[in-house]
Amino acid sequence: MRAIKDMSVLVTGGGSGIGEGTARHFAAAGAKVTISGRRPEKISEVAKSIGPLCRAVVGDVTVQGDREAMLAAAVEHGGKLDVLVNNAAFQEHAESIEDISDERLHETLDTNIGGYFRMTRSALPYLSEGASIINTGSVVGLRGSARLLDYASTKGAIHAFTKSLASNLLERGIRVNAVAPGPVWTPLNPADAPPEQVAEFGKNTDMKRAAHPEELSPAFVFLAAPCCASYITGIVLPVTGRIGAI
Repeated sequence: MRAIKDMSVLVTGGGSGIGEGTARHFAAAGAKVTISGRRPEKISEVAKSIGPLCRAVVGDVTVQGDREAMLAAAVEHGGKLDVLVNNAAFQEHAESIEDISDERLHETLDTNIGGYFRMTRSALPYLSEGASIINTGSVVGLRGSARLLDYASTKGAIHAFTKSLASNLLERGIRVNAVAPGPVWTPLNPADAPPEQVAEFGKNTDMKRAAHPEELSPAFVFLAAPCCASYITGIVLPVTGRIGAI
């Protein structure tokens, strides 16, 4: 049974927030981690702060050549690929569906669900029996969100993709799961919200606060670890600060 310390992990969108926290947690457990992102300075800074077990590669999950470069870097760094964490995402708030242009809709769909789908397809030749894929979903994919219409739609699609892919890859011995975070203090969430809304961010949860990325990252490591989750595939694990699944 594989141990985390023997694993090679690729985390997309690893330059901040949940992706960064997840990369840190995997590296702390001894895994060789490759993080990708579109901002060279940021991902290089994060990788350096994590240490020699982490390598950064610049890339956009919507670009085929970039996806191939990410996978090549992960395999070179770790000697193989055991875990793919699909995490890169695009999000902006909108008051109305009429405020969402076709260009914005395309970017959200292409990055979030398209990026997960294509990244997974590109990674499969590198994944063997016992490997796992972990997708970042969201509570808004379970509950919906009035001001995140396009983003919430992609997260719901990611949940369906997770369950469908788990069935598709079952005979190949590759597990597929998702983590559905509630409100989390990441650069993505409050970036385009007015100060009064930022001040209330997360207070509608039962815990009356938003989570920090390090409170989400153990869920990803748990789902990757065969000693913990070898009998778990096709689930969407809610880590939402709420009582109950949604």
